[in-house]
Amino acid sequence: MKQEKQQEIALMRYRTIAPLIAGLDENYPSKSAFYTEISAKGILGPDGKLHNYAPATIEKWYLNYQKHGFDGFIPKGRSDAGMSRKLDDELQERIRYFKSNYPRMSAAVIYRQLKSDGSVIHGQVSESTVCRFVNQLQNELRQTPNKDMRRYERPHINEVWCGDSSVGPRLTDESGKKHRVYIIALIDDASRFITGIDVFYNDNFINLLSVMKSAVAKYGRPKVFNFDNGKSYKNKQMELLAARIGSTLSYCQPYTPTGKAKIERWFRTMKDQWMASLDMRDFHSLDQLRGSLFAFVQQYNQSPHSSLHGMSPQDRFFKEPKQIRRLSDDDIAKDFLLEIERRVSADSVIVIDQIEYEVDYRFARQRIRLRYSPDMKEIFIVETGGALTPIRLLNKTENAEIKREKVRLCKGDD
Repeated sequence: MKQEKQQEIALMRYRTIAPLIAGLDENYPSKSAFYTEISAKGILGPDGKLHNYAPATIEKWYLNYQKHGFDGFIPKGRSDAGMSRKLDDELQERIRYFKSNYPRMSAAVIYRQLKSDGSVIHGQVSESTVCRFVNQLQNELRQTPNKDMRRYERPHINEVWCGDSSVGPRLTDESGKKHRVYIIALIDDASRFITGIDVFYNDNFINLLSVMKSAVAKYGRPKVFNFDNGKSYKNKQMELLAARIGSTLSYCQPYTPTGKAKIERWFRTMKDQWMASLDMRDFHSLDQLRGSLFAFVQQYNQSPHSSLHGMSPQDRFFKEPKQIRRLSDDDIAKDFLLEIERRVSADSVIVIDQIEYEVDYRFARQRIRLRYSPDMKEIFIVETGGALTPIRLLNKTENAEIKREKVRLCKGDD
């Protein structure tokens, strides 16, 4: 019985015998007369119904109060509380064996096992009975299906940046076409500072890369990027990028959004405060919406935060300037290139996305590594030692007029 219901019953009993505790009214010749009259009138119970208790029962309430005070009114539980009356000792021991040796075995699985091996005949014991006994065993064996989840906060900035995306508002462009908008953001764990954010028509790795590049250029690289397991975050290109800039990758366990609770909470704040106040009729391009979003983020970063003891995320972030490990512009330009491998044909041509490029003839028939910008405007061969050599689009007409270099195996007579 729940404590709240026990207290309601105890208060009902106290109200019933309160006249005796205060002193028996002279209208009653004896306590027995009081018990008899109250029994005949009936007592309004916690369920709102009128109950007629026997005079002996009401007398028992009074005697219990005399011995134990108000606690004497509280109903006593069953002497076999917590013990299953439908499961015999042998069946209880069988269930105990499963739960002790296979802690992760659920009550439903145990019930099916008991049915399959003949320990339980259909209709004899219900699954809910087994489930209640399993819950009791979990308390007894100190087992729990709950995961150990705790609030945490990194002691320093740039230790962990958590990244995620959120669905934004619908945008109608100048031509009248409607678009679903996506917002990609990065938040610093220690300061709640939004280090990177932007708005896009697509939620993909290329757009995430642009947010990461901008954030690292402004605020340095974090030790760890924390993402979920989506394909935009968990891929070979992301691994190569993290390795080049000197960061590591951490991924939340599947179906555990609490692993990135801070960015999820921030997106909720964004929706409640920014999106809720938008009149989308005022916006007809991503640039216009981007300006509004950046203004909101700037205001958020500069506003006091309750979890930072009144400091703003910006003040907390720049409180530790030594933790900002910036990369040079040249390093950022090189490190944030994408990377692929291609085999060069005999006539020094490679194909990327059905577009032909030509490379130096010394790479003919070799497999080479290439780095390229997401817009494909810059493509480089990764030379031995890490140097980057640019390549160009294939121009067959121009190549027809170029004099080929002849390779001389030995020098003969002129």
